[in-house]
Amino acid sequence: MVGWSVTPGMLRPAGPLSRAALPPTYSGAMTGVVDEVLVRERTGADIAGLAAVLAAQQPHSGYPQNWPLPYPVERFIARADEDAAWVAELGGRVVGHVAVSRVEPGLEADLWTVGANRPREELAAVSVLFVDHTAVGRGVGKALLATAVDAIRASGRLPVLDVVQETPSAVELYRRTGWQVVGEGRPWWLPDDHLPVLFMVLPD
Repeated sequence: MVGWSVTPGMLRPAGPLSRAALPPTYSGAMTGVVDEVLVRERTGADIAGLAAVLAAQQPHSGYPQNWPLPYPVERFIARADEDAAWVAELGGRVVGHVAVSRVEPGLEADLWTVGANRPREELAAVSVLFVDHTAVGRGVGKALLATAVDAIRASGRLPVLDVVQETPSAVELYRRTGWQVVGEGRPWWLPDDHLPVLFMVLPD
């Protein structure tokens, strides 16, 4: 890993993630939209459909950056380090996904912990957030993000995430909702022609 730069922050301590604290559903009515965004816990039956959504949206969002993946798409969606995951539905159709993941040891964790001034055990990452390209602009991403953040906060941990600068709409969503950049760097998976990844935290 090269090119890390860190700006320390000031944030409060927290505790472990409890599954009982995780909200199973989020229902948000979108003004001017007929369908309502429903966020519910992901099940095993959702994985195949989510793989199709991820593949269809990738040419539009550029996420994941390395595509096609060098391993099954299902492994990208359902990860060993996740604590919980949700899907979003519009009109009964699955149109998005988000997970909360533990922050495992590594350079990314080092950057977050220095930037947040917190040990990694007191952090949790918003991860694998993607939305069907046909549902963009309908509040799906915002509802998924709110669900993950609420779950992390309910556990007492601090929300963190990373985002590529080549997705300005995602960067803008995070900035609008209070996320702060604490550093940047070049993870192993980042293409050489991309700008450094932004590492962000959501202060209390």
